[in-house]
Amino acid sequence: MIDPVDNFKIPDEWIALTQIPLNKLEKQVSQGLVVVLSNGSILKRGYTTGTTIAAAAKAAVLSLKKHIDHVCVPTPAGPRACLDVKAHDGCAFAVKPQSDHESDITRGLKFKACARFTEKTMAMTGQIMQIKEIKILAGEGIGTVVRDGLEVKKGNPAINPVPMQQIHAAVAEAVEEIGVESIEITLSVPRGVEVAKDTLNERIGIKGGISILGTTGFVEPWSDHLGETKEVLIKEATKVVITTGRLGMRYSTMLFPDHTIIMFGSRISEGLEAATGNVEEIVICGLPGLVLKWGNPDILKDSGFATVSDMMINDPENERLLNAFEQTIEKSNGARIVVIDRSGTVLMDSGDAS
Repeated sequence: MIDPVDNFKIPDEWIALTQIPLNKLEKQVSQGLVVVLSNGSILKRGYTTGTTIAAAAKAAVLSLKKHIDHVCVPTPAGPRACLDVKAHDGCAFAVKPQSDHESDITRGLKFKACARFTEKTMAMTGQIMQIKEIKILAGEGIGTVVRDGLEVKKGNPAINPVPMQQIHAAVAEAVEEIGVESIEITLSVPRGVEVAKDTLNERIGIKGGISILGTTGFVEPWSDHLGETKEVLIKEATKVVITTGRLGMRYSTMLFPDHTIIMFGSRISEGLEAATGNVEEIVICGLPGLVLKWGNPDILKDSGFATVSDMMINDPENERLLNAFEQTIEKSNGARIVVIDRSGTVLMDSGDAS
């Protein structure tokens, strides 16, 4: 049985310990809804802000011509996400589902989308013909990027590229289903401004609301026992990459195809502590924001930069970066440190010195 979100083959002995009928477990796993742990326990995945607002957007379009109370949308990871919605006359609401992520502050948050027909025409060989267009606008509760160095350019709504593609794909399905040409959708989060106060958005350069995020479409659960499961995987491997996030997992798989890739987020120290026994080689690979800040938590103090990525892009020769890299190497107790950017380019590699 393979978890389609992270392409992990679940060991048969873990499956044998679960208390769920096999056919039901297979369905839940195939839909990306659950994570199976080493003791047979099950943790529930949630859907990202990107998936939730994509569902609202699709429902809004469909409701222009039909009654709709449930929609399924594509996710970047592959499995389709299905959510209940409330929709009427071009406006729809979707609620971000609960998950077993302990600190997901957007659980239960309501996302809104309103759609309207538009006309897009162009002149061609002396005739006027209509062409298809999907226009996505950001409204209340979605933040605006006010600094350089983030995935979204300064001045634009804080909707990251992957969820933006997901929203377009979901709306395109709706447009095809009801047979319209051009459509305009305005997205909003009614409590977005309020919830954003409990995030780091202001500090990293996003004002006026929350961000629309998600590289897989799913929110990974986290609990102490999930950490233990990852530790089991490390202890059973001989070559390990401890990585910080989804992009780290993707590029680590390409850079280190013969290693076991395990995501620990900011809990790098826990991964290193677990890497005992058969482990012969340890690599820490990820984006600078987590890797270098793990090495030096004060890298940004009095620097004038909101994020490490911002510093890396706008001042790549900054002495703080090199110092933090050296501190990371020292703190890693012999692990190889590889820092990559969002395109997978290796920016720093302690293995180059060997």
